[in-house]
Amino acid sequence: MNARKFLIARACWLLALVLVLGLGTEAQTPSNSKGEAEQAKQILQIPVGTILPVRLNRGVSSKSAKPGQEITGRIMQDVPLPAGGRIREGAKVLGKIVDAEPGSIHGGGRLTMRFDRIEVNRQESAIVANLRALASTVEVQEAQVPNFSPGFGTPYNWVTTTQVGGDVVYGVGGPVTDTMSEHVGRAVNGGVLIQVRARADSTCRGALNSEAPLQALWVFSSDACGVYGMEGTRIEKAGRTEPVGEIILVATKGDVRLRMGSGMLLRIVR
Repeated sequence: MNARKFLIARACWLLALVLVLGLGTEAQTPSNSKGEAEQAKQILQIPVGTILPVRLNRGVSSKSAKPGQEITGRIMQDVPLPAGGRIREGAKVLGKIVDAEPGSIHGGGRLTMRFDRIEVNRQESAIVANLRALASTVEVQEAQVPNFSPGFGTPYNWVTTTQVGGDVVYGVGGPVTDTMSEHVGRAVNGGVLIQVRARADSTCRGALNSEAPLQALWVFSSDACGVYGMEGTRIEKAGRTEPVGEIILVATKGDVRLRMGSGMLLRIVR
């Protein structure tokens, strides 16, 4: 009888212990979840001067665009950040149309826009960016076509290509040289890592300091600046002057047309 009472008492004790441990685990779960949520909401820190290589997700025209209309782009190459961090390829850049004026007999169209957010892992962070370079869909595609037809059995990532702006890429893992055959960076999966430079005849700036990291420029050259493959379209305001981040594109005649797949180099201003 005493043995039976002992077994019953022991079973009750074990059951009570299980319940206590279970409650303890459940009590900790909300705290852990809250900590993870707070960590996920931390603002993404992108240093001033960082280049974002972007492909436009959807076309936009000064003829049909409306103020407030959303515009989005895709980050096309992993963007290195300090302390080994990076913005993954596939992240989304978001912005909006500020103003649009269709072309007329009195002059070409105007398109005013700004990119003010970046979405990484479903979390948005505010940005202010200017426009360094803009390339048509055709220019972007041609930059990814081999300069010469590769021989039978040659791996595609060994082929030589020419960037928007003239730099030459000697296959993934190979060097990148400028139009003077000087080494300016290296090719990686999805693009290139290069120190940005400024041509003497351009308004674009080079590296903001001597210790600036290599930049992810995707299909663009180290000194790419301005508009490529869009005849009659120019950057009237890149977004570096007040109001900072506001970009204005102007057409000589007709409308400003940015087609889906157009490429851009945005630079973080602040």
